[in-house]
Amino acid sequence: MYRSRNKIPVDQRKTELGTLFSIARSNNKKRQITGALLIYGDWFAQVLEGAEAPVRALFATIEADPRHENIAVIQSGMAGERLFSRWAMARVSEDGEPDIRLIAHADGIAPAMNRGTSPEQEAVLDIMRAATRGDAHAR
Repeated sequence: MYRSRNKIPVDQRKTELGTLFSIARSNNKKRQITGALLIYGDWFAQVLEGAEAPVRALFATIEADPRHENIAVIQSGMAGERLFSRWAMARVSEDGEPDIRLIAHADGIAPAMNRGTSPEQEAVLDIMRAATRGDAHAR
């Protein structure tokens, strides 16, 4: 899990992120990488799940991507199972409102059908929410 600052200009984000996510989802499927990406303001928090070598290679690519800055690893390690094998990203909503899971299209991103989250997913999402909101207690 990492956090980074989004450097994509605000007026280009919808299209740029839609294109980026479509390509990333295709590439990640080939590499058997799953995970979750939360977007809050100018910040990303992402969990990457999969075999160690492909995940490390993807993270190296992210670190070199000029659309990210202030990249920081929040947590790393081996997990017993994948928590986010069925969805790729979400928008973090204001406090008290539900997050919105998103799907990518070539012309932008759009809300996906809302499915409930498990307590295990919520625990990880809470860490990601805190990281994107600058909470000093984010692990």
